[in-house]
Amino acid sequence: MLAKIAVDKKEILKIYKKIAVDTHKGIQGHALLIGGSYGKIGAVCLSSKAALKTGCGLVTAFVPKCGYEILQIAIPEVMVLIDIKKKRISNIQFDFQPNAIGIGPGIGQHELTQKAFLKFLNANKIPLVIDADALNILSKNKACFLLLPARTILTPHPKELERLIGSWSSEEEKFEKTISFSLQYNVIIVMKGAPTHIVDGETIYKNTTGNPALATAGSGDVLTGIITSLLAQSYEAVYAAILGVYLHGLTADIAVPKTGFQSFIASDIIGYLGEAFLSLE
Repeated sequence: MLAKIAVDKKEILKIYKKIAVDTHKGIQGHALLIGGSYGKIGAVCLSSKAALKTGCGLVTAFVPKCGYEILQIAIPEVMVLIDIKKKRISNIQFDFQPNAIGIGPGIGQHELTQKAFLKFLNANKIPLVIDADALNILSKNKACFLLLPARTILTPHPKELERLIGSWSSEEEKFEKTISFSLQYNVIIVMKGAPTHIVDGETIYKNTTGNPALATAGSGDVLTGIITSLLAQSYEAVYAAILGVYLHGLTADIAVPKTGFQSFIASDIIGYLGEAFLSLE
C-alpha cells in the first residue's frame, strides 16, 4: 500500500505562517476568483468571501454582468470585474496582476465559456486553482493539460477526478492513476472525499479534519476560495492545498457540537474560519 502522511495539527504548525505585525493589505496577497453564471453567482460569492476570511489582503471577483450587483451587495469588501456577457463568462480580461487565481465555481460549461477558459489557459502564467466546471472543461480538452502552469492545484470530487484521469477498479488503482497524472503534468491534486487526500507526485497527504457536515452545497466553492487565498499569500502550492483542506475540515469539527450535522451549510465554513485559525495560534 502507498504510504500517506497524516495531516494533523503537528504537521500544520510546521507550515502555518503567523501574520506579521507590520503587514498591510498590499502585501497580504491579491486573489482573483473567476466564475459564476446565471443562477450560480452564489458559488463565486462563497469563494470570494472565503478568500477574504482566510487572510487575503485584496480579493477581486470576475463574473458575468448579472453577478455585479449581487456581489457588490453580498460582499462589500470584494472588488468586482464583469464580463461583456450578461449570463455567462465569455472573455476573461483583467488589468492587474493577481498573486493567485481560482477559477471554476459556478462557471458552467456553455460553449462561449469553454472557449474563454481555454483562451485564458493559453495565456495565463499566474499560480492557479481549478475547480468545478473548469475541471470538466479541462477534461474535455485533454491537450490543454500541458498548458497548466507548474504546480497548479486541481480540486476534483470523485466524478470530476474520473473525468480527468479515467476510471479505476480499486482504491489502489485510483491513487496510482492520480499520482501518475500529478507527475506527468506537475500538478497538485486535492482528491475531495472522506477523507480528502492531497497528491503531490508520489507524496500523498491524508487530511484528518472534517466530518459529514461538509457534504453540503457550496462546500467545494468555499475550499477553492480558501486555497486560492493561501496561494495568493505566498504559501507554496502544496502547503496552500494541505493547510486549506485542513482548515476547511476543522471548521466543521468546531461547529458541529453547536450546529449539528444537518444544519451546517457552506456559509458556516466561512463563519468558523476565525476559530479554526485561532486554534493554530
